[in-house]
Amino acid sequence: MSQGEEAAGGGGLEPDAAAFVERFAGQLADAGMPRMPARIFAALLASPDGALSSAELSDRLLVSPAAVSGAVRYLAQTGLIGRERHPGSRRELYRLHSDQWFETFTSREQMLGRWETTLRSGVHSLGEDSPAGRRLAETADFFVFLQRELVALLDRWHEQHGRREEA
Repeated sequence: MSQGEEAAGGGGLEPDAAAFVERFAGQLADAGMPRMPARIFAALLASPDGALSSAELSDRLLVSPAAVSGAVRYLAQTGLIGRERHPGSRRELYRLHSDQWFETFTSREQMLGRWETTLRSGVHSLGEDSPAGRRLAETADFFVFLQRELVALLDRWHEQHGRREEA
């Protein structure tokens, strides 16, 4: 059995894989992701195919199917995973997107644009010369800066990643 695969007969993960999943899930939770979705996401990252069924996730993480259900709903809504069903099967698999980090940050770039628009509206409502208006304008300017830098950063990543795949 290879490292990271499910232990024979006992459920759960091999010790090294379990340590990775819990360590990375903890870091994701520290960054703001809810704990159970973080564990599910880390388990999918550590799985051989990047895809597991609800039952496999439940067994590997030693959690209830209800906990898995809520977590995968969260991850699907945030765009980190997708659901797929094999033809002729009722079993649903939860799969990482092939370029999930790129897609996640691309959607963040769009979110920054929406926030900037709302903040500019707030500046107009509160007055450009008011302390709150100046604070909102500075925040909007920061989001414009982040958006511009994020687009350039993602373009560079795409260029670098494409070159590595070709090599």
